Amino acid sequence: MSALLILVSMISTAVKDLLMQIGPQYDPLFYDVSIYIFGTMLFAVFLLSVIAFWLRRKGLGGGSAKEKWMTELERYFEREQIGQIPDEKHHW
Repeated sequence: MSALLILVSMISTAVKDLLMQIGPQYDPLFYDVSIYIFGTMLFAVFLLSVIAFWLRRKGLGGGSAKEKWMTELERYFEREQIGQIPDEKHHW
């Protein structure tokens, strides 16, 4: 029974503290700065995700470097006759 009373008093204290922040004990500097910091963190995460997406799509050297690497790889596969269909040169 006493644990239930302690739990009820803790909940009522938390609700009272929450309601008092809107009223006379509101500290605008603390809450405004908290909102600015949280917004800055959200913006940083958004910006990093955009940069990560751009690097994933384009690579570090841009689109041309990725295309050059692909053409070089295709030339190597054609020269060595490596592909999906088995050929006469390689038996594996």
